[in-house]
Amino acid sequence: MESGIKEPHFSISICENDIINGAMEIVKLLRPMWPSDQLLHKIFTNGISNKLVGIWCGDKYNEMVLVRVYGHKTDLLIDRKQEIRNIRALHKAGHTHSIYATFDNGLAYEFIEGDTLTVDTVRKPEIYKLVAQRMAEMHLLQSSTDQNQSEPIIWRKTEKFMQLMPKSFDDPEKRKKFEKLIKPHSSLLHEYQTLKENLSRMDSPVVFCHNDLLLTNILYNQKENKVTFIDFEYAAYNNQAFDIANHFAEFAGVDNPDFSLYPDEELQKSWLKIYLRTYKNIEDVSEDEIAKLYKQVKQFVLMTHFFWGCWSLIQSQYSHIDFDFLEYAALRFNEYFRRKCHASENGIRNI
Repeated sequence: MESGIKEPHFSISICENDIINGAMEIVKLLRPMWPSDQLLHKIFTNGISNKLVGIWCGDKYNEMVLVRVYGHKTDLLIDRKQEIRNIRALHKAGHTHSIYATFDNGLAYEFIEGDTLTVDTVRKPEIYKLVAQRMAEMHLLQSSTDQNQSEPIIWRKTEKFMQLMPKSFDDPEKRKKFEKLIKPHSSLLHEYQTLKENLSRMDSPVVFCHNDLLLTNILYNQKENKVTFIDFEYAAYNNQAFDIANHFAEFAGVDNPDFSLYPDEELQKSWLKIYLRTYKNIEDVSEDEIAKLYKQVKQFVLMTHFFWGCWSLIQSQYSHIDFDFLEYAALRFNEYFRRKCHASENGIRNI
């Protein structure tokens, strides 16, 4: 999977509090033939990392240019150069949108028609079949990245997050809430070390993963009966079971996550059977193969909650987006400990 032609770069930095005018400036450079007085815009509000605005001209909604402004200090969490390389390569492979341009704190890219998934649509067989197949196809890609293709990124990434995580806050109210909701760093570090030791023994294949396949990162085009993945900020080589488990965890939604919506065993195994048919390029997938992957996913889901709990703690310190990241971190860590406790009570080892 080789990357394509590089897009132009504009030495422009868009202010987070003035993204409409900033986006207009970018689009005027990209589409100089569009009359300025006919430009329309739409602000998309479903992201909690970045800010996104769409610009189009008159009735040309399907030609919209999307302008994404990176969230404050997200460069601490994300390798932006690698993200751009991933999008270029994935677009060339027919997996996602093209990039029109980059600028100092963001990028402009192609609008793709489709509806983002919801906690209801992600459970529909006709849709989750497409998602499972598309993920398998992505996992089969060979990316020409700098990363060691035999080394899952999750451990290096989590260790970096744990170094960046706040251990306290200067603001008294925030500090009090932090101490009430989040376990001490030493306890979390112990949990991580145990997770790494146990999950590294699971022998989950290392493949090219999305690593952030939440509902709003999947577009469903009913007319064409296809799904498209977007937002490849965390795409990298990782354990197969992590990517699948991470998607299953996102059945809960983001704004008010309900983890009781995590797919049950029957739905998971149906999803995994579809996935394995594409991944292994065989029609008859054995029950043993499905059971093995199901077991791996069941254990890796712990890592997904732990990872995004760490991520959210960092966001709680730096992000300017109106979202309670501290509360979200607590939700993810609480779900991690709940699942770990449940597994222990049921005599499941290696968790």
